[in-house]
Amino acid sequence: MELFDSHAHLDDEKFDEDREILVEEIRKAGITKLISAGYSLEGSRRGKELAEKYDFIYTTAGISPNDIPQTQEELWIMLEEIETIAKQSGKVVAIGEIGLDYYWNDENKELQKLAFEKQIEIANRLELPIVIHAREAVMDTLAILKQREVLKKGVFHCCPLNRELVKEALKLGFYISFAGPITFKNSKNANEIIEMVPNDRMLIETDSPYLSPEPLRGRRNDPRNVRFVAQKVAEVKGMTLEETAKITYQNAERLFC
Repeated sequence: MELFDSHAHLDDEKFDEDREILVEEIRKAGITKLISAGYSLEGSRRGKELAEKYDFIYTTAGISPNDIPQTQEELWIMLEEIETIAKQSGKVVAIGEIGLDYYWNDENKELQKLAFEKQIEIANRLELPIVIHAREAVMDTLAILKQREVLKKGVFHCCPLNRELVKEALKLGFYISFAGPITFKNSKNANEIIEMVPNDRMLIETDSPYLSPEPLRGRRNDPRNVRFVAQKVAEVKGMTLEETAKITYQNAERLFC
């Protein structure tokens, strides 16, 4: 059985002490492809380095809403380099993670929107999909996606378990990626959301080192734990773990590789 972790952050400092050892353990655990996603300028650089070092790792380049600078001038400089990074390597498979986050930052909404829109333009120029981060910003996120065509579509990563968001995202042609929160005991509508997503539009991820799934909640997460997310999806969908792994692997390959 092979698994594809479609969103992790192996460049994170939480992996600094054992990254090389962990990468080999990930491979041995059957995670034969994974995306170490960029989220900042420095994170995008590090993601590219990791992807070029390991054959089964891919990456994305982008500035998340929580990592954008304070001025438009600084933003233009960052985005120019993001586009350069994405052009430099065939291992950069998407622009992301990008989007809106009003939970952590609600005082720079207009700059967040601008950064999101400009990075959609970069994705369209490079004919790449986008990886979307959306938190407490459902309506504005959907409004931008309805107003600005995304040529290669993309995925809502660690998708919020919001019925309206999922319904509209699917209508727009996007994939939905499930992460550790669907396994949480207090995740009230996880089963309903999983059932809403067609088999050919779902991905799985860890978003590691964050959001460890049950039964590992509270510990450092890593890509080996994507199997717990797959198992939860399998249970809700009435499939075997192997079937879920195969379907989500094929979906991730179709979108990214």
